[in-house]
Amino acid sequence: MEGIYTYIGGILNLHHNNANDNAILMGLHLILVTIIILAIVKMATKSLRAVPTGTQNVMEAYLGGVIAMGKDVIGEEHARKYLPLIASLGLFVLISNLIGIIPGFESPTSNINITLVLALIVFLYYNYEGVKKQGAFTYVKNFVHLGDMHPAAKFAMSLLMYPIEIVSHLSRIVSLAFRLFGNIKGDDLFLWVILMLAPWFMPILPLVLLTFMAFLQTFVFMILAYVYLAGAIALEDDH
Repeated sequence: MEGIYTYIGGILNLHHNNANDNAILMGLHLILVTIIILAIVKMATKSLRAVPTGTQNVMEAYLGGVIAMGKDVIGEEHARKYLPLIASLGLFVLISNLIGIIPGFESPTSNINITLVLALIVFLYYNYEGVKKQGAFTYVKNFVHLGDMHPAAKFAMSLLMYPIEIVSHLSRIVSLAFRLFGNIKGDDLFLWVILMLAPWFMPILPLVLLTFMAFLQTFVFMILAYVYLAGAIALEDDH
């Protein structure tokens, strides 16, 4: 965002109003988020215990929560199968969201290029899993359920419904990417306004609100990923 100061930009003399500098700043914040995630994982796994404490306890609670979230959507077996993907995406999104709340840092998820890549990962993966389980023909055929109809009417309805369903699937990329981007970008702008109005005294309530939104947007992204996976591979299950 133009005019917003970041510590990395100040140290390296990079500015948001320059496209190249902006890209470099975003890349450096991505690296920072990756370092934080690796540090958390390292602390959680450096001395594993049967009775977890500290970071291990927090991470086990997080993983248990991800499984519980997916269990209601796709069943426990599939929730555990896709745990590495969903938990990794969730941790990345959460840390990226939270880092932008700290004045002097920028949320990678406030950049549409980052959220678009995340959305494409989910889109390509759930379609891959759907084709892998059902076969390409069956997977595409199950986009539309027309029931018992006259063959001619069924064919005519297929010509109408399949393009709509394909557009609907493609729109999920836009939905995932822009929902996360729009909310986090709005939060960053809100924080910027607060800092301009009260640079020496940040009210606690806005910080609490922004933290809540960071967790909420992470939850929404993860649950939608589970929902899309459920639609792709569990069409015949009672979930």
